[in-house]
Amino acid sequence: MKRWLAALCGAALLIAPGVQAQAQSPAPKVLRVAFNSAETGFDPAKISDTYSRTLTAHIFEAPLEYDPLARPARLRPRTAAAMPEHSADYRTWTVKLQRGIRFADHPAFGGRPRELVAQDYVYSFKRFADPANASPIWSYLESYGLLGLAELREQATARRQPFDYDREIDGLRALDRYTLQFRLREPRPRFDYVLAGSDLFGAVAREVVEHHGGAVMEHPVGTGPFLLKQWRRSSLVVLARNPGFRTVTYDAQPAPEDAEGQAVLARLKGRPLPMVDEVQVSMIDEEQPRWLSFLNGQLDALAGVYGSLPGSFAPTAMPNGTLAPNLAQRGIRAHRQLNPDVILTMFNMAHPLVGGNAPPQVALRRAIGLAMDTGREARLIRRGLAVPAQSVLLPHTTGYSPTFKSENGDHDPARARALLDVYGYLDRDGDGFREQPDGSPLLLEMSTQPDQIYRQFDEQFQRDLNAVGLRVRFLTGQWPEQLKLARAGKLMLWMLGNTASTPDGQDVLQRLNGPQAGGQNLARFSLPAFDALYDRLSALPDGPEREALFRQAQALSVAYMPYKASVHRISVDLLHPWVVGYRRPLFWNDWWHRVDLDAEARRAAGINPARQP
Repeated sequence: MKRWLAALCGAALLIAPGVQAQAQSPAPKVLRVAFNSAETGFDPAKISDTYSRTLTAHIFEAPLEYDPLARPARLRPRTAAAMPEHSADYRTWTVKLQRGIRFADHPAFGGRPRELVAQDYVYSFKRFADPANASPIWSYLESYGLLGLAELREQATARRQPFDYDREIDGLRALDRYTLQFRLREPRPRFDYVLAGSDLFGAVAREVVEHHGGAVMEHPVGTGPFLLKQWRRSSLVVLARNPGFRTVTYDAQPAPEDAEGQAVLARLKGRPLPMVDEVQVSMIDEEQPRWLSFLNGQLDALAGVYGSLPGSFAPTAMPNGTLAPNLAQRGIRAHRQLNPDVILTMFNMAHPLVGGNAPPQVALRRAIGLAMDTGREARLIRRGLAVPAQSVLLPHTTGYSPTFKSENGDHDPARARALLDVYGYLDRDGDGFREQPDGSPLLLEMSTQPDQIYRQFDEQFQRDLNAVGLRVRFLTGQWPEQLKLARAGKLMLWMLGNTASTPDGQDVLQRLNGPQAGGQNLARFSLPAFDALYDRLSALPDGPEREALFRQAQALSVAYMPYKASVHRISVDLLHPWVVGYRRPLFWNDWWHRVDLDAEARRAAGINPARQP
């Protein structure tokens, strides 16, 4: 018996090292987050929504990026070997790329490593001009005036032939294998911001696009830290570590007085990226399930422009603006920030009822704006996580002034009723609702989404408009479908958000730029005086002269009101204690590769990382 026990112990000693090694091998680090609305896809040339752009920003890479900790924002090289060089007149921009950067493996490459080269960016930028892609970003890119690109598009359209990707143009050239040059029609002092947009302007490989054809929206292949592992449309997206991602380590330059930023840098500096192995993104449009998933530890964070703390739970999580004691005791952290965004109610300027620049239509839009109680929206529906907006310009961007005041920020039903009376919108049949000046019925149609929060917005909108004698009905549909209809000019009114992707305040003014109608300009607003201002803003460097032009642009946007700006949102990001290194981005979408997960802290909280929301 003793000999048998001794033999058993000896066997145990023989196998113990292997068992121990297996037990100690770290489990994959899985970051779990949620979107509050569905994505549309993964092709940078065909998307414009924040949700899809957040995903593509982690798969594709632009030449530049933003320093994750620098405030104010600062650009730095990403795939570029150094910052771009530009001519004195800001019309020529030259970028040198790093050597040895590779795309993720894909059958289209024939089993060989595929290096990123300058021609990949030439091809990727040209894809926005290809009429076959119907890119919603084309009008934005066209405004930068890359020499020959619009003409190349027009040739394909006029001749009804495939877009000629092989034809060289002056505005977009690979000077050699690693040197990229852009030549612009007019001075563009902030073109380097375009070069930092990995979500849209990251490099795409031509072989992959041609391999998948019309299905490329489902097969993203980039040079970034993650690749697409799984996609259940409008339900779940899983990104996995790109095994071929080059060696990139965490680095940043927070301000010396930035204690939080300095602490993050001290903890993470030199760590290889990405620090997590997988990111699981669940689409949870209703607020309560999203909140409960976070409390249960099924989500690691409620964070980012796509899924921060739901407004209806702000009083629970942040009473009087302070993190609730029960959450603080669990080590949960809160980050509060006024966002560089604005909520807009879009008027379709091509619609015969609410559109056009004739005085009666302008008066109707302004009356609707005056009827809307944005202060109540901020206090009650958004639970204090918003401030009323005075114009379309966004906090933290050039042109925005916290002291600017305009009619856009007023709630004045009496003035709204007076405007409607003066321009002939009267209640002729005594039913309590007004008719059009010619006596025909007046029925406004607001497009909306089925989520619970939108039901609250709709109830307030109906109450506000009924108070001034305007009748409204609601057309409900999913957000991606509403966006398609808005681009096609088929919605009368629709509420949407605009979030800054650069520090330049002019970006939001794309929404009013006539040549961008049907693209970023969903309202289809067209006013020569505004377009002339937009062109001047594009060419001027930052400074007092440009700031004065912003004031003029604000005045025109308020006077004609193609959009009613309601609020700027305040975000509260909540993170469990095991999420390390998070800082909310201001103008960019990618941060998942720059945070770590403390497995020990997660285990101590009793959270099973395998549980799904």
